[in-house]
Amino acid sequence: MLETNPPRSENVIAETVGGNKDSVLVIGGHSDSVFAGPGINDDGSGIVGILEVAEQLTGYAVNNAVRVAFWAGEEFGLLGSYYYTENLSAEEAAAIRLYLNFDMIASPNYILGIYDGDGSAFNQTGPAGSAEAERFFEDFFATNNLGSVPTDFSGRSDYAGFLDRGIASGGLFTGAEVVKTQEEFELFGGEVGVAYDVNYHLEGDNITNLALDAFEWNTKAIAASVAEYAVSFDGLGPVNGTAVPARRKRAVPAHKHNHEGGCGKKSM
Repeated sequence: MLETNPPRSENVIAETVGGNKDSVLVIGGHSDSVFAGPGINDDGSGIVGILEVAEQLTGYAVNNAVRVAFWAGEEFGLLGSYYYTENLSAEEAAAIRLYLNFDMIASPNYILGIYDGDGSAFNQTGPAGSAEAERFFEDFFATNNLGSVPTDFSGRSDYAGFLDRGIASGGLFTGAEVVKTQEEFELFGGEVGVAYDVNYHLEGDNITNLALDAFEWNTKAIAASVAEYAVSFDGLGPVNGTAVPARRKRAVPAHKHNHEGGCGKKSM
């Protein structure tokens, strides 16, 4: 369902008081849903997972600043995240060492998908550091005796603007309207030939239609990544000293609409 005439909304962004402000980890997901459904998986699941990690983080000191972003207007064309990334100065963009996106992490017929930062599966390599972020999540799931699969940087979620600015990106995704394969069934169980989330953008995307095991493991993976990169970015390799300017014109996913967004910020 195409969304038209979105109401005005704002990003909500919080940042740790401590940590190096020139060496920042950003984690985010979108706070809106389509008109047709309540959006509990898309993306209430990502928002709640991030909130839980952010709450726990308040009890720890960090070396690198951690910025938590709840993006507005994703369903209307990635409005909030594009507004944010397109308005970063070159210095602000260079300070962000890594962006991690968590959009739909509890799909009922889930995969444990990791964005393909090294391009080995979908031939779309992310900026320097993206491959290492992918490998971090692969190692996390493998250490916990869980399978994982790559998912492509299709441009359908809020990492898109960060990729445009040459910022290392990664994250997790449990699937939307694509159907599960036999190979994925052997890794994750569920139902072959059925969409990862049959309630995607529909009324059934509610609290009763979530894979809580996937949600728990993905939230633990979020926590592990924050624990890693809030301390050190050494695992990402050397700093990429050049930020890619924001594109003047950008492609909006076919099921989205372009519209002006806004941004608000607070500290935690």
